[in-house]
Amino acid sequence: MQESKDSFGSAADILCDELQAIVRAVPENKRATVQEIRLRMNRPLTLTDGSTTLFPDTDGRIMYSPGENSAIVTQRQIYDTFRRLCGYSVYSVENDIRNGFITVRGGHRVGLCGTAVCSGGKITAVSDISSMNIRVSRQIKGAAKELLSALYPLKGGVLIVGPPASGKTTLLRDLARCLSSGAGCRIMRTVVIDERGEIAGTCHGVPANDLGLCDILNGYPKGEGIMQAVRALSPQVIICDEIGGADDLQSASCGFNAGAVIISSVHASSYEELSRRSFAPYLKECGAFRTAVILDSSDHPCRIKQIIDIEKEPETE
Repeated sequence: MQESKDSFGSAADILCDELQAIVRAVPENKRATVQEIRLRMNRPLTLTDGSTTLFPDTDGRIMYSPGENSAIVTQRQIYDTFRRLCGYSVYSVENDIRNGFITVRGGHRVGLCGTAVCSGGKITAVSDISSMNIRVSRQIKGAAKELLSALYPLKGGVLIVGPPASGKTTLLRDLARCLSSGAGCRIMRTVVIDERGEIAGTCHGVPANDLGLCDILNGYPKGEGIMQAVRALSPQVIICDEIGGADDLQSASCGFNAGAVIISSVHASSYEELSRRSFAPYLKECGAFRTAVILDSSDHPCRIKQIIDIEKEPETE
Protein backbone atom coordinates (compact mmCIF):
# COMPACT_ATOMS: atom_id res chain seq x y z
CA MET A 1 0.00 0.00 0.00
CA GLN A 2 1.21 3.47 -0.83
CA GLU A 3 0.10 6.56 1.05
CA SER A 4 -0.31 9.73 -0.94
CA LYS A 5 1.47 12.98 -0.09
CA ASP A 6 1.83 14.18 3.50
CA SER A 7 -1.66 13.84 5.00
CA PHE A 8 -0.35 14.69 8.46
CA GLY A 9 1.20 17.89 7.13
CA SER A 10 -2.01 19.05 5.48
CA ALA A 11 -3.91 18.35 8.72
CA ALA A 12 -1.31 20.37 10.62
CA ASP A 13 -2.02 23.33 8.32
CA ILE A 14 -5.26 23.82 10.27
CA LEU A 15 -3.38 24.68 13.47
CA CYS A 16 -2.24 28.11 14.60
CA ASP A 17 1.43 28.89 13.97
CA GLU A 18 2.75 27.88 17.42
CA LEU A 19 1.01 24.52 17.53
CA GLN A 20 1.80 23.87 13.88
CA ALA A 21 5.52 24.29 14.58
CA ILE A 22 5.31 21.74 17.40
CA VAL A 23 3.49 19.01 15.48
CA ARG A 24 5.66 19.51 12.38
CA ALA A 25 8.68 18.78 14.59
CA VAL A 26 7.25 15.36 15.57
CA PRO A 27 9.51 12.52 14.30
CA GLU A 28 8.63 11.23 10.84
CA ASN A 29 7.92 7.68 12.03
CA LYS A 30 5.21 9.02 14.34
CA ARG A 31 3.78 11.49 11.82
CA ALA A 32 3.05 8.57 9.49
CA THR A 33 0.79 6.79 12.01
CA VAL A 34 -0.95 9.62 13.87
CA GLN A 35 -4.72 9.43 13.44
CA GLU A 36 -5.86 12.37 15.56
CA ILE A 37 -4.55 15.72 16.82
CA ARG A 38 -6.39 16.88 19.95
CA LEU A 39 -6.47 20.37 21.43
CA ARG A 40 -7.97 20.94 24.89
CA MET A 41 -7.83 24.36 26.49
CA ASN A 42 -5.16 24.63 29.21
CA ARG A 43 -4.34 20.94 28.79
CA PRO A 44 -1.47 19.14 27.01
CA LEU A 45 -1.56 18.84 23.22
CA THR A 46 -2.09 15.15 22.39
CA LEU A 47 -1.74 12.91 19.35
CA THR A 48 -3.47 9.56 18.95
CA ASP A 49 -1.51 6.72 17.36
CA GLY A 50 -3.96 3.80 17.18
CA SER A 51 -4.93 3.23 20.81
CA THR A 52 -1.87 5.07 22.21
CA THR A 53 -1.97 8.69 23.37
CA LEU A 54 1.19 10.68 22.71
CA PHE A 55 2.24 13.95 24.36
CA PRO A 56 4.61 16.12 22.29
CA ASP A 57 6.77 18.57 24.21
CA THR A 58 7.41 22.12 23.04
CA ASP A 59 10.14 20.87 20.68
CA GLY A 60 8.02 18.08 19.16
CA ARG A 61 9.68 15.26 21.10
CA ILE A 62 7.24 12.48 21.96
CA MET A 63 6.40 11.50 25.54
CA TYR A 64 4.01 8.75 26.60
CA SER A 65 2.68 10.61 29.64
CA PRO A 66 2.28 14.33 30.33
CA GLY A 67 5.28 16.07 31.86
CA GLU A 68 6.50 19.51 32.79
CA ASN A 69 7.72 20.09 29.21
CA SER A 70 4.40 19.08 27.61
CA ALA A 71 3.02 21.56 25.10
CA ILE A 72 0.04 23.19 26.83
CA VAL A 73 -2.73 24.49 24.57
CA THR A 74 -3.80 28.03 25.47
CA GLN A 75 -7.13 29.78 25.01
CA ARG A 76 -5.60 32.06 22.39
CA GLN A 77 -4.23 29.08 20.43
CA ILE A 78 -7.70 27.47 20.43
CA TYR A 79 -9.19 30.76 19.23
CA ASP A 80 -6.56 31.29 16.51
CA THR A 81 -6.90 27.70 15.28
CA PHE A 82 -10.69 27.98 15.22
CA ARG A 83 -10.53 31.19 13.16
CA ARG A 84 -8.13 29.56 10.70
CA LEU A 85 -10.37 26.48 10.53
CA CYS A 86 -13.34 28.70 9.59
CA GLY A 87 -11.37 30.58 6.94
CA TYR A 88 -11.77 33.65 9.19
CA SER A 89 -15.54 33.59 8.53
CA VAL A 90 -17.51 31.75 11.22
CA TYR A 91 -20.75 32.63 9.43
CA SER A 92 -19.75 30.61 6.35
CA VAL A 93 -19.56 27.34 8.33
CA GLU A 94 -22.18 27.91 11.02
CA ASN A 95 -24.32 25.00 9.79
CA ASP A 96 -21.34 22.66 10.15
CA ILE A 97 -20.57 24.05 13.61
CA ARG A 98 -24.12 23.25 14.74
CA ASN A 99 -23.49 19.64 13.71
CA GLY A 100 -20.35 19.57 15.84
CA PHE A 101 -17.68 19.27 13.15
CA ILE A 102 -16.15 20.95 10.13
CA THR A 103 -14.61 19.07 7.19
CA VAL A 104 -11.73 20.89 5.51
CA ARG A 105 -9.57 20.57 2.40
CA GLY A 106 -8.09 17.07 2.24
CA GLY A 107 -11.11 15.48 3.95
CA HIS A 108 -9.86 16.10 7.49
CA ARG A 109 -12.79 16.27 9.94
CA VAL A 110 -12.44 18.59 12.92
CA GLY A 111 -14.72 17.84 15.88
CA LEU A 112 -15.66 20.77 18.10
CA CYS A 113 -16.58 20.96 21.78
CA GLY A 114 -18.01 24.05 23.46
CA THR A 115 -21.17 25.53 24.90
CA ALA A 116 -24.39 24.71 23.07
CA VAL A 117 -26.78 27.56 22.29
CA CYS A 118 -30.29 26.09 22.11
CA SER A 119 -33.63 27.33 20.86
CA GLY A 120 -36.82 25.29 20.76
CA GLY A 121 -34.96 22.22 21.98
CA LYS A 122 -32.46 22.35 19.10
CA ILE A 123 -28.84 23.44 18.96
CA THR A 124 -28.63 26.67 16.97
CA ALA A 125 -24.97 27.47 17.59
CA VAL A 126 -21.89 26.46 19.57
CA SER A 127 -19.97 29.12 21.47
CA ASP A 128 -16.85 29.23 23.65
CA ILE A 129 -14.97 26.46 21.82
CA SER A 130 -12.95 24.58 24.45
CA SER A 131 -11.49 21.62 22.57
CA MET A 132 -10.94 20.38 19.02
CA ASN A 133 -10.13 17.00 17.51
CA ILE A 134 -8.54 16.85 14.06
CA ARG A 135 -9.01 13.43 12.45
CA VAL A 136 -6.22 12.95 9.93
CA SER A 137 -7.67 11.77 6.61
CA ARG A 138 -5.26 9.53 4.72
CA GLN A 139 -5.45 8.27 1.17
CA ILE A 140 -3.69 4.91 1.00
CA LYS A 141 -3.58 3.59 -2.53
CA GLY A 142 -3.87 -0.18 -2.47
CA ALA A 143 -5.81 -0.24 0.83
CA ALA A 144 -8.76 -1.90 -0.92
CA LYS A 145 -6.72 -4.48 -2.87
CA GLU A 146 -7.46 -7.40 -0.51
CA LEU A 147 -11.13 -6.49 -0.26
CA LEU A 148 -11.54 -6.14 -4.01
CA SER A 149 -9.81 -9.48 -4.59
CA ALA A 150 -12.24 -11.16 -2.19
CA LEU A 151 -15.45 -9.61 -3.55
CA TYR A 152 -14.91 -8.91 -7.24
CA PRO A 153 -16.94 -9.36 -9.37
CA LEU A 154 -19.42 -7.63 -7.10
CA LYS A 155 -22.55 -9.73 -6.57
CA GLY A 156 -24.38 -7.12 -4.50
CA GLY A 157 -23.99 -4.20 -2.13
CA VAL A 158 -21.15 -4.03 0.39
CA LEU A 159 -21.41 -2.65 3.93
CA ILE A 160 -18.09 -1.89 5.61
CA VAL A 161 -18.48 -2.28 9.38
CA GLY A 162 -16.00 -1.06 11.96
CA PRO A 163 -15.40 1.08 15.05
CA PRO A 164 -14.12 4.67 14.77
CA ALA A 165 -10.68 5.04 13.14
CA SER A 166 -10.70 1.45 11.79
CA GLY A 167 -10.21 2.63 8.20
CA LYS A 168 -13.77 2.60 6.84
CA THR A 169 -13.50 5.86 4.90
CA THR A 170 -9.97 5.00 3.73
CA LEU A 171 -11.31 1.78 2.21
CA LEU A 172 -14.27 3.55 0.59
CA ARG A 173 -11.90 6.10 -0.91
CA ASP A 174 -9.64 3.45 -2.45
CA LEU A 175 -12.58 1.34 -3.64
CA ALA A 176 -13.91 4.41 -5.46
CA ARG A 177 -10.55 4.90 -7.15
CA CYS A 178 -10.18 1.22 -8.13
CA LEU A 179 -13.71 0.63 -9.39
CA SER A 180 -13.91 3.86 -11.41
CA SER A 181 -10.48 3.55 -13.02
CA GLY A 182 -10.29 -0.23 -13.49
CA ALA A 183 -7.50 -0.96 -11.00
CA GLY A 184 -7.84 -4.70 -10.44
CA CYS A 185 -11.26 -4.83 -12.08
CA ARG A 186 -13.14 -3.58 -15.12
CA ILE A 187 -14.03 0.10 -15.19
CA MET A 188 -17.44 0.75 -13.61
CA ARG A 189 -19.42 3.99 -13.66
CA THR A 190 -19.00 5.07 -10.05
CA VAL A 191 -20.70 7.92 -8.19
CA VAL A 192 -19.56 9.06 -4.74
CA ILE A 193 -22.14 10.74 -2.49
CA ASP A 194 -19.73 12.71 -0.29
CA GLU A 195 -22.15 14.08 2.28
CA ARG A 196 -19.48 15.28 4.72
CA GLY A 197 -16.71 15.93 2.20
CA GLU A 198 -14.41 13.33 3.76
CA ILE A 199 -14.08 10.84 0.91
CA ALA A 200 -12.90 13.16 -1.86
CA GLY A 201 -11.85 16.17 0.22
CA THR A 202 -13.30 18.49 -2.42
CA CYS A 203 -12.45 22.20 -2.19
CA HIS A 204 -13.88 24.66 -4.77
CA GLY A 205 -14.88 21.70 -6.93
CA VAL A 206 -11.41 20.12 -6.94
CA PRO A 207 -11.01 16.79 -5.06
CA ALA A 208 -7.87 16.62 -2.92
CA ASN A 209 -7.87 12.81 -3.10
CA ASP A 210 -7.49 10.67 -6.21
CA LEU A 211 -10.87 9.05 -6.84
CA GLY A 212 -10.07 8.01 -10.38
CA LEU A 213 -12.95 8.57 -12.80
CA CYS A 214 -15.66 9.00 -10.15
CA ASP A 215 -18.49 11.50 -10.40
CA ILE A 216 -18.61 13.25 -7.01
CA LEU A 217 -21.75 14.73 -5.48
CA ASN A 218 -20.18 16.82 -2.73
CA GLY A 219 -22.25 17.89 0.29
CA TYR A 220 -25.42 16.12 -0.90
CA PRO A 221 -27.50 14.35 1.77
CA LYS A 222 -27.43 10.63 1.01
CA GLY A 223 -31.06 10.38 -0.06
CA GLU A 224 -30.97 13.35 -2.42
CA GLY A 225 -27.55 12.38 -3.73
CA ILE A 226 -28.59 8.83 -4.55
CA MET A 227 -31.70 10.03 -6.37
CA GLN A 228 -29.66 12.63 -8.29
CA ALA A 229 -27.17 9.92 -9.28
CA VAL A 230 -29.96 7.61 -10.46
CA ARG A 231 -31.71 10.36 -12.43
CA ALA A 232 -28.71 11.83 -14.20
CA LEU A 233 -25.54 9.75 -13.93
CA SER A 234 -26.55 6.13 -14.70
CA PRO A 235 -24.26 4.68 -12.01
CA GLN A 236 -23.21 1.06 -11.80
CA VAL A 237 -21.77 1.70 -8.32
CA ILE A 238 -22.82 4.25 -5.70
CA ILE A 239 -20.47 4.86 -2.76
CA CYS A 240 -21.47 6.80 0.36
CA ASP A 241 -20.26 7.08 3.94
CA GLU A 242 -21.90 6.25 7.28
CA ILE A 243 -25.30 4.63 7.14
CA GLY A 244 -27.02 5.91 10.28
CA GLY A 245 -30.54 4.54 10.32
CA ALA A 246 -33.61 3.27 8.49
CA ASP A 247 -33.91 6.44 6.37
CA ASP A 248 -30.40 5.91 5.00
CA LEU A 249 -31.20 2.26 4.27
CA GLN A 250 -34.34 3.36 2.44
CA SER A 251 -32.21 5.68 0.27
CA ALA A 252 -29.75 2.86 -0.39
CA SER A 253 -32.65 0.63 -1.38
CA CYS A 254 -33.72 3.21 -4.00
CA GLY A 255 -30.27 3.05 -5.58
CA PHE A 256 -30.28 -0.73 -5.46
CA ASN A 257 -33.71 -0.88 -7.13
CA ALA A 258 -32.32 1.33 -9.90
CA GLY A 259 -29.66 -1.28 -10.64
CA ALA A 260 -26.65 0.17 -8.81
CA VAL A 261 -24.32 -1.65 -6.43
CA ILE A 262 -24.33 0.26 -3.13
CA ILE A 263 -21.12 0.44 -1.07
CA SER A 264 -21.26 2.19 2.29
CA SER A 265 -20.02 2.07 5.87
CA VAL A 266 -21.51 1.88 9.35
CA HIS A 267 -20.15 2.29 12.88
CA ALA A 268 -20.12 -0.98 14.84
CA SER A 269 -17.37 -3.06 16.42
CA SER A 270 -18.88 -6.37 15.24
CA TYR A 271 -21.72 -7.82 13.19
CA GLU A 272 -23.41 -8.83 16.45
CA GLU A 273 -23.39 -5.21 17.59
CA LEU A 274 -24.78 -4.10 14.22
CA SER A 275 -27.55 -6.69 14.54
CA ARG A 276 -28.72 -5.06 17.77
CA ARG A 277 -29.28 -1.67 16.12
CA SER A 278 -32.87 -0.47 15.74
CA PHE A 279 -32.61 -0.51 11.95
CA ALA A 280 -31.08 -4.01 11.78
CA PRO A 281 -34.32 -5.80 10.76
CA TYR A 282 -34.54 -3.59 7.68
CA LEU A 283 -30.92 -4.25 6.72
CA LYS A 284 -31.74 -7.57 5.06
CA GLU A 285 -35.22 -6.54 3.99
CA CYS A 286 -34.09 -3.51 1.95
CA GLY A 287 -31.89 -5.71 -0.26
CA ALA A 288 -29.27 -3.03 -0.81
CA PHE A 289 -26.44 -4.96 0.88
CA ARG A 290 -25.33 -8.53 0.18
CA THR A 291 -22.03 -8.55 2.09
CA ALA A 292 -20.81 -7.12 5.41
CA VAL A 293 -17.06 -6.58 5.74
CA ILE A 294 -16.03 -6.43 9.41
CA LEU A 295 -12.85 -4.44 10.11
CA ASP A 296 -10.44 -5.11 12.96
CA SER A 297 -9.75 -2.02 15.10
CA SER A 298 -8.08 1.38 15.22
CA ASP A 299 -4.81 -0.41 16.01
CA HIS A 300 -4.91 -2.08 12.56
CA PRO A 301 -6.77 0.28 10.17
CA CYS A 302 -8.21 -1.32 7.01
CA ARG A 303 -7.50 -4.86 8.23
CA ILE A 304 -10.37 -7.23 7.39
CA LYS A 305 -11.44 -9.45 10.30
CA GLN A 306 -14.46 -11.17 8.74
CA ILE A 307 -16.61 -11.19 5.60
CA ILE A 308 -20.26 -12.11 6.14
CA ASP A 309 -22.97 -12.98 3.62
CA ILE A 310 -25.90 -10.98 5.00
CA GLU A 311 -28.48 -12.99 3.10
CA LYS A 312 -27.35 -16.21 4.80
CA GLU A 313 -27.25 -14.78 8.31
CA PRO A 314 -30.10 -15.96 10.54
CA GLU A 315 -32.61 -13.35 11.68
CA THR A 316 -31.83 -11.77 15.04
CA GLU A 317 -34.55 -12.14 17.62
